[in-house]
Order: sequence, then structure tokens, then C-alpha cells
Amino acid sequence: MPISNSSFAFLIISAFLFLSVFQTHGKVIINTNGIGQHSFADMKIDCGKECTRRCQLSSRQNLCRRACGTCCARCNCVPPGTSGNADVCPCYANMTTHGGRKKCP
Repeated sequence: MPISNSSFAFLIISAFLFLSVFQTHGKVIINTNGIGQHSFADMKIDCGKECTRRCQLSSRQNLCRRACGTCCARCNCVPPGTSGNADVCPCYANMTTHGGRKKCP
């Protein structure tokens, strides 16, 4: 069954749009920890700003921001909201202390 000219044109335009978006944002990295978290290599988040947002409701804000900052620097990701949403940042969610407790707030 032959492809119509309009379908072929749509396919070509879609391919060019995909390539232009991919080139604009940089390379995609897949962590070797098997989780498959995707992040853009050229984009770094502002850990201070994100951890301040994440820890704004914490009763121990300095401790929370310090732990969050360490996790953010390693994972380049902070989950949205002030708690939970760990599925967005698996690296952040899976980090533990030496005692086996969750490290990241």
C-alpha cells in the first residue's frame, strides 16, 4: 500500500522537528544504575533554589537543605513539591545514609 504525499510530508516534517528539538537540548544520559533516569547533559538545575523550595515547610530547614543539596548535586534532580513525588527522581529517592535510612528529604 503506497504512502500518500501528505502522509509522507507529515512524516518528514515530524522527523525534522524531532531532530531540531533533540539537538537544541543536548544529549540524553541514561544512568548506569539500571533505573533509566533521563536527563539533559547540558542542563544543570539550581540546587540552592530547588532545595529551598523543597524544604520550605521542614521544621529543620538548614538540615533539610544540606541533605537536599548533596542529593541534588549527585542526581541533578529534585522532586516537585515539598515532600513525596520520589518517582520523578529515582536517583534522589534511592540514596541512603550509612545506616540505611533515606538520605534525601
